[in-house]
Amino acid sequence: MKNLKFLMLSAFLMMAAGSSFAQKAPAEYLVVITFDGLRWQEMFGGIDTVLAADPAFNQRSQESLMEKYWAPTPEARREKLLPFFWSVVEEQGRLYGNRTYGNKVNNANPYWFSYPGYSEIFCGFVDSTINTNSYPPNPNTNVLAFVHQQPGFQGKVAAFGAWDAFDRILNEEKSGFPVVCGTEPCGGANPTSREQLINDMKADAYSPFGDAELLDVFTHYAAFEYLKRERPRVLYISYGETDEWAHHGHYRDYLHSAYQTDQWIADIWNWLQADPMYRGKTALLLTTDHGRGDREKATWKDHGQRVTDSYEMWFAAVGPGVMPGGEIRTEATYFQQQFAQTMASWLGMKFVAEHPVAEGLWAELSSR
Repeated sequence: MKNLKFLMLSAFLMMAAGSSFAQKAPAEYLVVITFDGLRWQEMFGGIDTVLAADPAFNQRSQESLMEKYWAPTPEARREKLLPFFWSVVEEQGRLYGNRTYGNKVNNANPYWFSYPGYSEIFCGFVDSTINTNSYPPNPNTNVLAFVHQQPGFQGKVAAFGAWDAFDRILNEEKSGFPVVCGTEPCGGANPTSREQLINDMKADAYSPFGDAELLDVFTHYAAFEYLKRERPRVLYISYGETDEWAHHGHYRDYLHSAYQTDQWIADIWNWLQADPMYRGKTALLLTTDHGRGDREKATWKDHGQRVTDSYEMWFAAVGPGVMPGGEIRTEATYFQQQFAQTMASWLGMKFVAEHPVAEGLWAELSSR
């Protein structure tokens, strides 16, 4: 009976969205990438010199950090830390969340940590019952599962994450698309030689974060190999080290992981633009699940309700249909729950579900 109800609901949702497919999709392919817990302060201002100078956080590396990442202006500092964002995305797309100019991006959920944040991103609304990272499989329909059911997308959606909770957040069993996360092997039943090597390294590698999360290098190369081999239409990648190193209080590692992730994103984007199938047809959405503390500098390590400013976040977009605008400095407030409908709009769809879905941001991204 439960399976029958699910099939009936799926059919209804497809019919309700059907009229949107007559519209021309701005993009044929979509890549969504999240940096877990990367602060808007570093995104828009680069290295925080107070944290870099603090022996409690700098891992005895103040001199080398300043040499690598410091510059006289926030604009120059952020370009040193995140060169892909502040060259390609700034030139061709849009970046939101610099609160210095009153441009705000917020969690709508009241919890300000990972599971509620990722659920908000992909389900497009706030489920207040999701209030722990150990929450069971998400009962709410996510936009990736919705897209996966549409014509031309079956078997063409996949997700990769360093944290093993993504099986639950995206409810892999119910959603029907592969979610490769944590220590789970990549490549399915017939991995390529490269995927088998990644699996062997996953099995043997030491994780400084415990059994639930591996280093991002394994997630990146597994996702990149899948992209090249399976050529999906929608791919989600979650990088987690920025959050983990912050919780450890390791500001040097936090900055270096942000820099490395920026390099990996550049590699993916450059490959997409060199491939005839994806070139000029692929959208890229970049964001985070939550912010972290800054008003009290020591709280940069943490987030959640007791850290008053950790709902502050950012997002960026580049690809077909996005009107170039660089750093958006107009006063406005956007919410994380608006991303799901934005993804659907980018693909020429309207995301409908058994729960409310917040209005998207496509009109904003595509406007002058």
